[in-house]
This record gives sequence, C-alpha cells and structure tokens, in this order.
Amino acid sequence: MQPSQPVESTLPKRWAVIPAAGTGSRFSTQALKQYQYIGNQTVLQLSVACLATLNVAGCVIVLSADDTLGISLDYALPVQFCIGGATRADSVLAGIKALDQAASHDYIIVHDAARPCLHADQIQTIKQFFDQRDATAAIVAVPVRDTLKYSFDQGFISHTVEREPLWQAQTPQIALYGLLRHALQQALEDQVVITDEASALEHQGIPIKLIRGRSDNIKITYPEDLKLAELILKAGVMGGA
Repeated sequence: MQPSQPVESTLPKRWAVIPAAGTGSRFSTQALKQYQYIGNQTVLQLSVACLATLNVAGCVIVLSADDTLGISLDYALPVQFCIGGATRADSVLAGIKALDQAASHDYIIVHDAARPCLHADQIQTIKQFFDQRDATAAIVAVPVRDTLKYSFDQGFISHTVEREPLWQAQTPQIALYGLLRHALQQALEDQVVITDEASALEHQGIPIKLIRGRSDNIKITYPEDLKLAELILKAGVMGGA
C-alpha cells in the first residue's frame, strides 16, 4: 500500500503578481509613485506587504526594462522579477508566465503596485473567498456612492448615470491561474480593451464574485493621494502589519 500524500500538497497555492511597469504620468512625469516613501518604506514595498498574510507562495513584481530600483528593495514576500509589456494586460500576463512553478488550479492574486492601504479586515474577507468550494474568480470592489454624470461634449452634462448597480473596482483581483492566463491571452489576441484582470475574464464569460471592499483601499494616482495614504496607514491596521 502506497503512503498517502499530505492533504496540503493537493491544495491550490496562491501566487501574487504586482504590475509595477507603468509610468504613472498622472502622478508625475519624473517621479514614479511606487517608489515614493511613506515612513521608511516605498509604496511598492507596502503594497507587497499587504499580501503577506494571505499565505502567498511567491510573488512576481513586473518592472519596466530600465527599472533597477525595484530589484534593490527588500520585500515582505519571496519575490522574483520580470519585464512588463506595453499595457497592463501584457505586464500581468508576463508575470503569470514567469510563475512556471504554478499549477493551473492555483490562484493568482493581482494587486496594484500603488495600493498600499489594504486593511486587515479586508484580508479576512478575501480569505473567506478562498474557503469557498466554487471559488473561481473575484475582485475587491466598492459600491459607487457619489452621483455620476455622463458628459459627451466639451464638459457639459448629458445625463445622470444610475449608480445603484455600479461598483468601483479595486485590487486584489483573483482568479485561477489557468483561467486568467487563457483569458488575458485571448483578450490580447482579440484586441479587446483590458483595463483590469476582470475585464479579460468578462470577455470569456467567466463569473466573477464581488468581494466588498473598503473606501480606504486607495490607489495612489495623484500627488495628493500620497499624503492621504500616509494618514490611512497611521490610522488603521493594515494587512501587512
């Protein structure tokens, strides 16, 4: 009789991909937002640390070809690096392909390089998703709270958009390795506009669960966001704390 394999060996692993190859031109044409410091760590280091309590087996940080700073930093997770592409979809797909040790039934967790304020409570809700038997794909998102206006010409309002069914996408975004790799490849081949990983999954008709997020899980986009992120990190218990 052959000895049985440990249960842990058959469970799907979790791998992280952090796309950090963008130029972040809305933040600055000179300074990269992911390398701004909050305290004694960069935004990128803090964003990676957010995932440390999710039992991630490994992490790929996707960098631009001329980025040497990202490689020189210390991170809260075991990391490897790869070179990104022209778009976010290209970069995330490059990161996924770099995880040649991942299995098709493993999970890929994609998290923004400039989203350092993932709260510990949010980590717990993400863990609950992984506990579900039918867990296939999910994104963290928040219901739209403000009144939305649609404008089509020179800044004048066309009409008010019904906000009730609308959600604002955040990260992490999660999917099975095989599903996400295929969805991204197919979307790029079909020349579909992909703004996040969920967009590629939607193109394949894959159901995506909404994990209710928090408004303090901000993405640093403009210079003023850096100070706000610092205040949030000082005020709350973050996932990487």
